[in-house]
Formats: sequence, structure tokens, C-alpha cells
Amino acid sequence: MRLIGTLAASAALVALATSAQAQELKTLGLAVANLQANFFNQIKQSVEAEAATQGIRVITVDAKGDGPTQVNQIQDLLTQNIDALIYIPAGAAAATVPVKLAQAAGVPVINIDRNAEGAPGDTFIATNSVESAKTVCDHIIEQAGGAGKMAIIHGQKGTTPEVDRMAGCTQSLEANPEVEVVAEQWSNMWSQDEGFQIMQNMLQANPDVTIVFAQADALALGAAQAIKVANPSEKVWLAGFDGDTAALEALKQGVFDVTATQQTQLMGRMAVESAKKLVAGEEVPAEQLMEATLTTQENVDGFIAEHP
Repeated sequence: MRLIGTLAASAALVALATSAQAQELKTLGLAVANLQANFFNQIKQSVEAEAATQGIRVITVDAKGDGPTQVNQIQDLLTQNIDALIYIPAGAAAATVPVKLAQAAGVPVINIDRNAEGAPGDTFIATNSVESAKTVCDHIIEQAGGAGKMAIIHGQKGTTPEVDRMAGCTQSLEANPEVEVVAEQWSNMWSQDEGFQIMQNMLQANPDVTIVFAQADALALGAAQAIKVANPSEKVWLAGFDGDTAALEALKQGVFDVTATQQTQLMGRMAVESAKKLVAGEEVPAEQLMEATLTTQENVDGFIAEHP
């Protein structure tokens, strides 16, 4: 009887050890929307660096902006026995599919920057884009004297940051009735080339635009090129959003006027920690929102020296 009791106790200990081992994060899938974008690259680097310090393997895939490609990539990740998935949707259309696939496989999902409407991840880590965009638009409108004709270059339609940044800027516009929005256009890839083409078309149709809100720094850099080529008679006040490393250097040189610097390094570290907690069965908040910092020539040097 004593032997049976000892064996039973040993079996129980083995079961507990096996269970604990199963709850340890060993392999992490990282599905990124588009690594051509500096913002996503910064998050990737942060995730991989943090995981490396903890001995966690990261398998990274890049959808290059294509939703169906990303669905296939995540299906493949799930066959590689990942313990958790960090997911930045490549677009709004197919964003729910990878979340449902992962959760059906028992794999927790950590969304960064973009959430899937109707199928959110287990936690969502992002900038409070509504509040931060309002701050950016407040600033650029104030610089323009509180009045003028405004153009808005949107990001990818329907994605979380595009929707939230427009909501924030709309709050600013409602408080500044002397600003008239005369042109709006959506981009597909948030890219510099798109920013140039969209701004060029807008200036041809509305040469008296004096305020521009580009919803990403890459779009703002492209818009700045188009404004330079057009050589308008009045100053055009130009805002971006993100705090991309190249854009911060351009901001220092006066290429454009203001951005909101997001905490990309912190996002990556938080995503790894959230993955560890979720795999271990711990509670994680459904939303983890953080502030971006209004960034101008006056305070840009600190962000160039060390990105948050």
C-alpha cells in the first residue's frame, strides 16, 4: 500500500511538472503586416530582442500588406506548434480569420496596433490614437492660426489606427470651425509614394490648402515632397503620426512640422510579457493603451537618441 501511495504521489508530481512545462512560452509566432514600414520593423526588433533575453524562439512572417497572404502564413505558424501569436493585421478585410484560427487551436492572440473588429485578440496593445491624433491636429491647427483649408491623407481604410486617428482629428475640427476640410483620400499601404501622389493631386485641385494631416509619417514625408515641388505661395503646415526613425530626422530638419511618437519598443516588450502571462493562464487586460508624445523640432532630439 505504501509503495502504491508513493507511486501515485510520484505520478502526480510528474503530471504537475508536465503541466507547468506546457504552460511555459517557448515558441512565439509574430505575424507582421508589412516590414517595409519602419513602425512595424521597430516592433519586430523589440519583440525579437525581448524574446532573446528570455530564451524564447520567435518565428516571424511578413504579409507585405496582403491579407490573404497573412491568413496563409498564420495557418502555417499554427502547424509549427507556436505557444502564442503576436498579430498585426495586414488589413481590415480578413483580420478576423487568423484570430479565429489561433483561438480554435488554443493559441492566445496578442494584437498590436490593429484589432480585428468582431474577433479581438486576447489583448490589444496600441497607442491611444484618438487622443494622440486630437493633440496632433490641435497643434497643427493652432500653428496655422486656427483657420484655413485642410487636407487629410488617410491610412488604410477601416484599420484600427485609420479609424481612431480620424476620430481624434474630428474632435479637433469640431472645436475649430474656421478650419474647412476640402480634400480627403485613403492610402492602401501608408507609404511615402502614396503620400506624394495623393498630395500632388490634392494641391492641383486645392492650391490654397494650408493645413495637412497625414495619418502616418511615411505619408507625411511623401506629402512634404509634393508640397516642395508645388512651391505654394503660403506656408503649408504638415502633421504626421508614428515617430518613425527616418521621419524624426526629417522633422529635425524642418521637412514637416509635427508628429506623435509612439512607444514601439515598449509595445514589443509588453507583447512578449502578455504572451507569457496568457500561456501561463494569467489574466491580461483586454486593452493596453498608451500615449504617444507630441513631437516637434523642440523635443525631437531625445527621441532620435533613444526611441521609446
